[in-house]
Amino acid sequence: MKKIMMTLVAVAMATTMNAQAYIGGGIGFQTTSQGDVTNTVIKLIPEVGYNLDANWAVGIALGYGHTKNSVEVNGVETSVKADVFAISPYARYTFAKFDKVNLFVDGGLSYTHTKAGNDKNNTFAIGFKPGVAVNLNDKLSFVAHVGFLGYQNSKDDYDGAEAANTFGLDLDGSSLTFGLYYNF
Repeated sequence: MKKIMMTLVAVAMATTMNAQAYIGGGIGFQTTSQGDVTNTVIKLIPEVGYNLDANWAVGIALGYGHTKNSVEVNGVETSVKADVFAISPYARYTFAKFDKVNLFVDGGLSYTHTKAGNDKNNTFAIGFKPGVAVNLNDKLSFVAHVGFLGYQNSKDDYDGAEAANTFGLDLDGSSLTFGLYYNF
């Protein structure tokens, strides 16, 4: 048994020494006030990945978000809170490399669950997200994704609800994300 454990530890160490793993992700905070209405959004999206070779990588992003909409009427505050959980595995192909800048596309799946009070929504998506990575140094990279090309199915969780099916290309600023990665 000791030999098996030592062999497994040696294999794990050898893999890690040659590994090109990365961790990172993004965070977000936003608050908007308009009259008596306040909307606050907090997002945390950690990500971990592994470079298989010079062009291919696999990874997964896990996300949590919290939204609170508050309205004050006659000195009484009423609020609606929503929690969002997401999981997004992907495969990344880097198709162009320039000195410190890499252009890539992520192909993957995602599942998002949103709960606001008793209301629930489940969203599944499959598609591609183009992006750019700027290598600030050997260990740190700034990464941005812009857009989405693919299919999305979204359905509220109550009797009689019909699913919304979306297919298309979205390259506007509302689908722009930024993050930092630490490369091992």
